Amino acid sequence: MSMDTMEKVTKKLVILLSRGIDDERATVGWTLANAGIASGQEVTVFLVSAGADIARKGAADLIRMNPMDPSMKELIDKFVGTGGTVWVCPPCASLRGYGQEDLMDGAVITGAGPLHDLIMDGAATLCL
Repeated sequence: MSMDTMEKVTKKLVILLSRGIDDERATVGWTLANAGIASGQEVTVFLVSAGADIARKGAADLIRMNPMDPSMKELIDKFVGTGGTVWVCPPCASLRGYGQEDLMDGAVITGAGPLHDLIMDGAATLCL
C-alpha cells in the first residue's frame, strides 16, 4: 500500500469495556480511547456488563482511580468532545434499569449488530 493510499485509510478501533467505576482498568480504557482519537482513529467504546454503569448520568463524575491521572469524567468528556462514540449494551442497560434517558450525554443504547459491522469493516478490537 502506498503512502498516498495509507493516508486516505481511516483506521477504526472498538474498545469493549466491561470494567465498572470501581475498577482502574476502566480508566485505562478511556485513556486508550482518547489516545486512539488523538492518533486519528475513529474510536467506539462499547460498554458491557459493569462497564454499562459508567454511562449512567453522574456515575463517573467523582471517579479518580489514580491521583496522577485525570478523573474518569474528564477522560469521557474529552473522548465524546473529540468525536468518540459511546455505545451501551441493551441487555446490560436493561438489567440495571437504565433507559436512554438515564445515560450521560453522548452514550447511546446500541445492539451488537452495529458493533459487528465495525469489526467486519476492519476495526481493530481491544477488550478491557
